[in-house]
Amino acid sequence: MLKGFTHARLACGCRLAFRDGVEGSPVTVVVDQKGVSCTMPLHVRDLPVYDFREALRPPTRSLPLEEESFEEEG
Repeated sequence: MLKGFTHARLACGCRLAFRDGVEGSPVTVVVDQKGVSCTMPLHVRDLPVYDFREALRPPTRSLPLEEESFEEEG
């Protein structure tokens, strides 16, 4: 599934590792080693990089039907 890729290096100097993901995301990207000159507070060693794709997918549950507006009498 990972096709030979195991690590990558970001411009900030952090090293990323690729691991098998969970349902909904086939690959998990983890900060394997934080770069010495990295100033990004989101790059924390051994924590996954958040995957926004799950949040962008359409909902799997049906949404409640919107009620049509009504006018008050009087």
